This record gives sequence, structure tokens and C-alpha cells, in this order.
Amino acid sequence: MRPSGRQLDEMRAVTLERNVAPKAEGSCLVSFGSTKVFVTASVETTLPSWRRGSGLGWVTAEYGMLPRATGSRTRREATQGKQSGRTQEIQRLIGRSLRAVVDMQALGENQITLDCDVLEADGGTRTASVTGAYVALAEAIRWLEARGLTKGRALRDTVAAVSCGIFRGAPVLDLDYLEDVEAHTDANFVMTGSGNFVEIQGTAEQVPFTRAELQSLMALAEKGIGELTVMQQAALA
Repeated sequence: MRPSGRQLDEMRAVTLERNVAPKAEGSCLVSFGSTKVFVTASVETTLPSWRRGSGLGWVTAEYGMLPRATGSRTRREATQGKQSGRTQEIQRLIGRSLRAVVDMQALGENQITLDCDVLEADGGTRTASVTGAYVALAEAIRWLEARGLTKGRALRDTVAAVSCGIFRGAPVLDLDYLEDVEAHTDANFVMTGSGNFVEIQGTAEQVPFTRAELQSLMALAEKGIGELTVMQQAALA
């Protein structure tokens, strides 16, 4: 039995609320159960120096957790003068995931920055960030297209992410915090709406996982991301 009472292949309650920051070109408040991430998409006409004059756009992301997103207060990384390795790894994952579904030539020489701020953390903050950031990104690209600032259709596909793991000997979908800290295997899957993999991160703790267990986790991920894709499309409809 999972602590939440969910079935092994059951997602937490997921919500995707867009246009929550009217001043941003795109925004989304995403919830995976108690995990909540506030995402904004900002359009800029300036590009990194190495990208200028290429005719190509750029998509990047920044990620952070608010001080009381967890059970006890954590210091803001800005006050420490540097980002943690975990923060850098997650925001790079978000950026890679989104760039996988963007036609940079069609985007033109525009940059879109996704800011993902974790309001409440209960496991799966990176997967919620990727899923919500896609909605904010799609809104920002619509904003550009409406003003004739792109060179064709810039979005090639949808993208979403979900966690899976081996919890008490069974493969489960969408780990919450209680499951995450106890799981013998924790894996994150990023996939497009058309069913292609963007990234797979899998780690065993104490007990190595088998090929059969990996295949079970992949099947769960495909199911979960299929459900998330439908929710993204409904949010953007």
C-alpha cells in the first residue's frame, strides 16, 4: 500500500493553471499533489553573445526553491553567493527538455527564459517544473506568433516529465516525498507527446534494479506522461 493510498500506476492530482502572471508572456502554476511550482516565461530580443547573428533563437531555464518550500527554512542561494549543484543540474534539465521540442530557426532571434520557483516541495519538483514550463513556453510562443515575430511554427511537439521508482518492491508512478526517501530506485523520465524520450535519469539506492524493473518503470512513465500531455493540451485549449 502506498502512503497516499494511490494505485501503483496512479498519478497524484495534477493541475495546470495558466495565465497566473499577466505581466509575463507566459505563465503556469503547476501542482503535482502537494508539490507546487510557479513558472513564468519571459521573451527577450537579446541573445547570448555566442548565439547572436545566427538566425536561431534560444530557450533556457532557471530553477529555485523558496525558503519555506520544505519543512524547515532553507537559505536563499543568492545570500550564499552561488547556486547548489542540485539547482544547476535541475535547471539544465528543464532547459534541455524544452529545447527538444522547439524549432530554433522558426523561433527567430528571440530568447525565452523559463523561471521555475518551487512554492511547496513534496517530491517531483523537477518533473512538475518541466511539465508546467512547457505550458508557459507554449503561451510565450503564441505571444510571439501573434505579433509576427517568429518564422513559422516554433513548437514541434509537447514535452512532459514524471518520476517513477521501486517502492517496497513494486514499481510505482509519480513518487511523493515519503516514497522518494524510501524508494530503492528513483527514476525521472522526460518524454515528448509523440512518445519519444528526451532524458532518463535512474539511480538505485542499496538494491540495484533489474532490466525487467526498468522496463516496468518505462511503461509507467509512458502512461503518466500520456495523461500529462492530455492535461497540457486541455490547459492550452
